Amino acid sequence: MCPPTWTTAWGGDWFDVIELSGARVALVVGDVVGHGINAAATMGRLRTAMRTLADLDLPPDELLAHLDDTVRRLNDEDADDTDRVPAVVGATCLYAVYDPVSRRCTLARAGHPPPLVVDGQGGVTVPDLPAGAPLGLGLGLVPFESVELELPEGSVLALYSDGLVESRGEDIDVGLRRLGAALAEPGAALEDLCSRAMETLPAQAPADDVTLLLARTRALPPAQVASWNLPKELVTVPIARRLAARQLRAWGLEPLVTAVESLVSELVTNAIRHGDGPIRLRLIQHRVLTCEVSDTNTARPRSRHPGNLDEHGRGLHLVGRLSRRCGSRSVIDGKVVWAEQDLPSPTGAR
Repeated sequence: MCPPTWTTAWGGDWFDVIELSGARVALVVGDVVGHGINAAATMGRLRTAMRTLADLDLPPDELLAHLDDTVRRLNDEDADDTDRVPAVVGATCLYAVYDPVSRRCTLARAGHPPPLVVDGQGGVTVPDLPAGAPLGLGLGLVPFESVELELPEGSVLALYSDGLVESRGEDIDVGLRRLGAALAEPGAALEDLCSRAMETLPAQAPADDVTLLLARTRALPPAQVASWNLPKELVTVPIARRLAARQLRAWGLEPLVTAVESLVSELVTNAIRHGDGPIRLRLIQHRVLTCEVSDTNTARPRSRHPGNLDEHGRGLHLVGRLSRRCGSRSVIDGKVVWAEQDLPSPTGAR
């Protein structure tokens, strides 16, 4: 996925691009009703909460449910403080996660306008994505829903705020068609598409903030991913070590063999002892090397700091010490535990 392009105005709109594990990326656009310092302050609180939740690597629908709880809690706290201006109720948000390995994008929204998808031939579609309720309206009993799309390589995903497509005396469908026509130019640079989209705004100054986030999808080549399905047996551990070491040497990453063998041993052993069902080992070579081990147990592991006499709890603690970053995430059929290693610098690089 190439770097995003955006244009913003003042007030309560926000956007974010967040790197996730496994070469995935999260794209976020949100909108707080109102203008001025109060809207901007509320926007800052929501953006901080969103980043904290994104670090937990939750599915989009679960993340929005937690963000909704956060907004309602902030509103309750502000209501108890008579000296504080109440938080703005009714913020909206769209959260998308793109996986360049599978080319699939999972999205959920909370009262926010739907995204646009522009394919490589310039065709524009509006995904059928449930609207969800705006954040903070006390509708916690209405669940948010995620939708998963497969995006061809080179597709442009457009996330925006309603100020770009809504205007007085004009139906939102007119604004969506106008925006889609501006983006329907195959191969155009994202910066140029962004400028074209902004030029479609009415001549008078917008009555609302305007935000546009564009991202063009890229697929990770199959040669940069290796995966193996393994039985849940202790004899699997040395097999997994050998498979990982062989793949690293094929990629020219010999300096990482020792560390990754240790990571694979700990992660696979943990999956055998505490997981369910078959085990899957996956290596991804992208900006970093990611080692993933998945199983069908939905319970996430907890890293502990064992004492000298403890027989258990050392594995994930060791994984954390061997990795630049590590963690776990839930998937439909279980969980994934992952760890990252920095790639060695090319020979001769300074």
